[in-house]
Amino acid sequence: MKKNRLEAFTDAIVPIIMTVLVLELSGPKTYSWQGLWDMREELMSYAISFFLLAVVWGNH
Repeated sequence: MKKNRLEAFTDAIVPIIMTVLVLELSGPKTYSWQGLWDMREELMSYAISFFLLAVVWGNH
């Protein structure tokens, strides 16, 4: 596989993965600060994953 084809493939796959990652994120059970606080671990893991994917995508 040529290098430019691999780059194009990566440019297509990474945004799809990032979109699926965001679509899997559910809202809080209660719409208050407590509801967000209860989801803090899930939100942090999504934020870290999204950030790492963005960094990898930007640096490739």
